[in-house]
Amino acid sequence: MNTGTDYHDLLRRKDLHVPPTGIAGATVESPHLFPFQRDLVQWALRRGRAALFADTGLGKTRQQLTWADAVSAHTGGPVLILAPLAVATTGTVPEGARIGAPVTYARKQADAGRITVTNYDMLQHFDPSAYAGIVLDESSILKDETAKTRTEIIRAFAGTPFRLACTATPSPNDFTELGNHAEFLGVMRHVEMLAQFFTHDGGSTQDWHLKGHAREKFWRWVCTWAALVKSPSDLGYDDGAYALPPLIMHDHIVRATREQAMAAGKLFAEPASTLTEQRAARRASMIERVKIAAALAADEPTEPWIFWCELNDESAALAKAIPGAVEVRGSMTAEQKEDALRKFTGGDIRVLVSKPSICGFGLNLQHCARSAFVGVSHSFEQWYQAIRRNWRFGQTREVHCHVITSELEGDVLANLRRKEEDARKLAEEMRRYTAAIVRKNVRGSERESDAYEPSVDMMIPAWVRSDRSRA
Repeated sequence: MNTGTDYHDLLRRKDLHVPPTGIAGATVESPHLFPFQRDLVQWALRRGRAALFADTGLGKTRQQLTWADAVSAHTGGPVLILAPLAVATTGTVPEGARIGAPVTYARKQADAGRITVTNYDMLQHFDPSAYAGIVLDESSILKDETAKTRTEIIRAFAGTPFRLACTATPSPNDFTELGNHAEFLGVMRHVEMLAQFFTHDGGSTQDWHLKGHAREKFWRWVCTWAALVKSPSDLGYDDGAYALPPLIMHDHIVRATREQAMAAGKLFAEPASTLTEQRAARRASMIERVKIAAALAADEPTEPWIFWCELNDESAALAKAIPGAVEVRGSMTAEQKEDALRKFTGGDIRVLVSKPSICGFGLNLQHCARSAFVGVSHSFEQWYQAIRRNWRFGQTREVHCHVITSELEGDVLANLRRKEEDARKLAEEMRRYTAAIVRKNVRGSERESDAYEPSVDMMIPAWVRSDRSRA
């Protein structure tokens, strides 16, 4: 049969379906998994390189441990799990013991086991080539396309046969995050993804917009390598225990005084309009905001509390003002942070004070139904993740979250809530495109390949042949 190599290349480029590279026909029998979790693990094993974009509390730790155990058993090789600080010891290791998938916590290659979990900042002490599988817990660490960690992770595991990325459903309009996940999994480079599906209207990554005609095709492509799940019902199961209790938000506004305005560098009490002014306004109202926080903790003296802040001064002032409060700071050693978090989850510490950037990702803090933001930033991801530490599947009580701000801070809180509403609308749009596809891929008979496989010989006309085919 005469064919042109260039013609076959063109067909392959136009086929955006991602063929599986994993364990064909993989099945999982585990009494520790709900049916929807079992389906997701089996799908990820069949894929070989996959992303689980499952919302907070849907059991990603249990799923990734089951996946790692199966990969190790199938290949005979070890699997490495990278996780945020404290998640490894307070979440992954005890969860592994509960489901019979023993996990070794290690900080260097010499101490690694069959399944090893370590912190992201310990990657330099491990040999990526030694592993048959890699799991990224809280894989939103890939978000920043220019970050050194993102680049090192993608480079280090480019040859690893089995790869799994796990995070809560990414922001539907954060296309860089999706592109970096695709690149980590070896599906497509994120710059190629942008060129394939997007148009660029400006000078920053936020100015990339999905081509109108490519929207459905884009999400179909994403669903070939990622499962986007907000609740079990997305896979056709009953939400049951996964229905969240109410979340009740309480706003506390510190009214500005002339003294606060002057401390913030203003002649009059008017809202800040720049980031510098907002930070100055936050410092000027710190004493009043800390007083409100301390009163909240005192009013419910038997309730565990989490107080989120943005500034080091806020953190120190809160720990001083609330009896028994323990501060988890960035300057602490990893062991000190892990010890404090273990004591908080175990009930030995009632009040935890920290920043979302330190303790806002990956931790299961459902024993606590009270939290407060004593300072907020413009980061919607940190806001969302911090709230979800205790308002997550598995929480059985009504959750109360307090937000304490100064009227001098301007529209910081309004901006967060606008982003929250935008994310909700975009997530619903994304689910319209993906829910049926994900359900079919994960639970149904998955269409594994779209490859061009001709069964009839044909002659290629000379005018479309490449030089090579004419030779």
